Amino acid sequence: MIKIGTDKSNKLESIFVDEAKGINDQDRKLWMKRFDDEVIRNEKMFWTKLKYIHYNPVKAGLADKPEDYKYSSARNYLLNDHSVIKVDSDYAGIEMA
Repeated sequence: MIKIGTDKSNKLESIFVDEAKGINDQDRKLWMKRFDDEVIRNEKMFWTKLKYIHYNPVKAGLADKPEDYKYSSARNYLLNDHSVIKVDSDYAGIEMA
């Protein structure tokens, strides 16, 4: 087992590994081998990343449009719907098209 770092992370990994044992047709990874975090350096990069996040449910086939996915902050920006989570969408506008 690969050590992740903290005791909590190791316990969580152990749970996933134990649950995955005996699943012969498993084709998904429990942990990514590599993850690169990025510092948001400017407003353009912020909106680019936010648009990417908003379109993830669409790419996964969970919604036809970002704002159709109940748990997307696209609903806050485009529909002013803060029923699931409050987002300060007055900060700036976003073009989803």
